[in-house]
Amino acid sequence: MRDWFARRSSRAADWPLVAMEACKGDTRVSVVLPALDEEATVGRVVEMVVALGERTGLVDEVVVMDSGSTDATARVAADAGAAVHHRDDVLPEVGSLPGKGEVLWKSLAVTRGDVVAFVDSDLTDPHPALVTGLLGPLLCTPSVQLVKGCYDRPLAGAGATSGGRVTELMARPLINRLAPDLAGLVQPLAGEYAARRSLLERLPFVSGYGVEIGMLLDTLRTAGLDAIAQVDLGHRSHHHQDTAALGRMASQVLATVLSRSAPVHDPDALVGSLTQFSRHPAGGPTGWVPGEHDVSVHERPPMLTVPGYVPTRGALAV
Repeated sequence: MRDWFARRSSRAADWPLVAMEACKGDTRVSVVLPALDEEATVGRVVEMVVALGERTGLVDEVVVMDSGSTDATARVAADAGAAVHHRDDVLPEVGSLPGKGEVLWKSLAVTRGDVVAFVDSDLTDPHPALVTGLLGPLLCTPSVQLVKGCYDRPLAGAGATSGGRVTELMARPLINRLAPDLAGLVQPLAGEYAARRSLLERLPFVSGYGVEIGMLLDTLRTAGLDAIAQVDLGHRSHHHQDTAALGRMASQVLATVLSRSAPVHDPDALVGSLTQFSRHPAGGPTGWVPGEHDVSVHERPPMLTVPGYVPTRGALAV
């Protein structure tokens, strides 16, 4: 792990634009933003990526994948310059599942990039290094297949590097115990990462919050540790969820890791529920009311195995 950390860790500033432009050649780059009710922030993120592409030529298309928004997310994203696709309109023959991983998986069917970068749409301070840092190792180091971002995540009252609560309380202990080769990743659950299409096509995608940890574990199994790199992207600010929501997220991370920790892939480990409690006047003798939450994680197969994927690849991106 320490040897990997020294060789495969860098900073966004280590990848100057001039060098990246020379490395890019005819490689096509797609930037994908998964979005669910993010009308307040998605426009600024799209505008940043579009401007980066126009200024440098490093980005060939910007796609927003709408995960069923009920607000003006789709309109705002389109007005800012993105191609917008609703999850239900992509591969309709396979239906739609809830969750971030679903739209990331479906984005492979509507993008053309040889390299696909994923950037969250709830960023409140989008800046170009969140994209350029991810692209550097992929454009300039042929052996790298997946690049994870890391950054300072300000959390009010908790310091500049705090905020990754599920990472520190769930993901990191699990990785250190069950997949120690990946222990050098600063933020394994980071929402900003990029990969070669040739890798993504061969990986299963889980539909919920386990998508990032699942992708890491499957890349390690499929391509080996040296295929993974990480880049310090500086800082990242976004809206934070409450503790109960983080508990449900952590449950999906746990389920995904357990499904891949046995010698044989175990999809049954992805199914489960979580009991959480809330105060309520009608809560009986204690005042607490239990609530059951379905935290099951569904899994999509590698895109290469989906009938119709190859003939339609990129056909919907305009």
